[in-house]
Amino acid sequence: MHPDTFIPFHMPSIGDEEVREVESTLRSGWLTTGPRTAQFEKEFGSYVRTPHAIAVSSCTAGLHAALSALGVGKGDEVITTPLTFCSTVHAILQTGAKPVLVDVRADGNIDPEKIEKAVTGRTRAILPVHLAGLPCEMKVIWRLARRHGLLVVEDAAHAAGTYYRGRSIGAAGDSGDVSDAVCFSFYATKNMTTGEGGMITTPSKSLAARIRILALHGMSRDAWNRYSKHGSWYYEVVASGFKYNLSDIQSAIGIHQLRKLDSFIQARARYAEMYNQAFAELEELETPPAGTHCRHSWHLYMLRLNLSSLKIDRKGFIEQLRRRGVGASVHFIPIPLHPYFSRMPWAARRCDQALNLYQRVVSLPLYPALTEAQVRHVIGSVKHIVATYRVRRPHAALTRAS
Repeated sequence: MHPDTFIPFHMPSIGDEEVREVESTLRSGWLTTGPRTAQFEKEFGSYVRTPHAIAVSSCTAGLHAALSALGVGKGDEVITTPLTFCSTVHAILQTGAKPVLVDVRADGNIDPEKIEKAVTGRTRAILPVHLAGLPCEMKVIWRLARRHGLLVVEDAAHAAGTYYRGRSIGAAGDSGDVSDAVCFSFYATKNMTTGEGGMITTPSKSLAARIRILALHGMSRDAWNRYSKHGSWYYEVVASGFKYNLSDIQSAIGIHQLRKLDSFIQARARYAEMYNQAFAELEELETPPAGTHCRHSWHLYMLRLNLSSLKIDRKGFIEQLRRRGVGASVHFIPIPLHPYFSRMPWAARRCDQALNLYQRVVSLPLYPALTEAQVRHVIGSVKHIVATYRVRRPHAALTRAS
């Protein structure tokens, strides 16, 4: 294909609304955390139906701030998945706690049965990751956490707009069916973006207050509250905190991205269904699970290759896609395979399902800015590669005759 027609793995959908809001913010004279961030938090909290939403500089920052505010620290263990981006584990390590990697199910999400077996006297929290926008089986995880007296912090970096059993991920709940905190990502490739950024939701007023303090230097009041509401220069540092606040420039983008989120997910779901229908009958491929009792937000379309039916490995498959003008990626390199983590004793825990799944997943382009023509080109490219590199098996009649 001509270089100008290359289909990138991702392209954000930024409209005139976001541009005008950013321009208005720049002209307002207030650029850092202020009125637009407060508005963004209010609208996000309303969207997911939670009383408290705290905007932060990234999902990584959110995870670290939430775990720290909950008192997770040295000597504690936090159970999480090996099939995630490195920041999930970094956030645990930065508190001084030890990650405990628990293998995944066939759908790529953490296996609740294996969580139960990994709980020890040092276990303090469970940190599930909603891979690709498919929710984990949270009812089982919540029940397990209650039984063992554990905290639950969800890594919802992929799950803005995901629903689980009729409720948005991040929603406040009852009867114990709720996590202590849920952390979202608004990175450039996510379902909605602020360029960089994140959000923490929690049903707890006291935890929200603690997170707000930790997320801005451990200060008792931020600049907007000091000057706009109190007319005072005075503040107090009341804790050892971090620099995790989100600016009004970023929040200006997020306000309008949030308002478009449901339409974004509708487009993603439509394109995912086009992929599913096109690949369903090919034995060389396995389509990603859509889940039950949920609305999958389709942050990623993680196609599975049945490598025993192909004369090409995953790396070769991606190279062939690129030659046909299609960008692709892999989600994720399992935590134990990274040199930094591999030296750590906790990374030696067996996670065979995650390692096996990693060898055969390819994430295809999936975002609202795609056109149906581009999706059809991706489908045609995948089918062409499969047809070229499929293993030719002997016909049954010929096999009997021989």
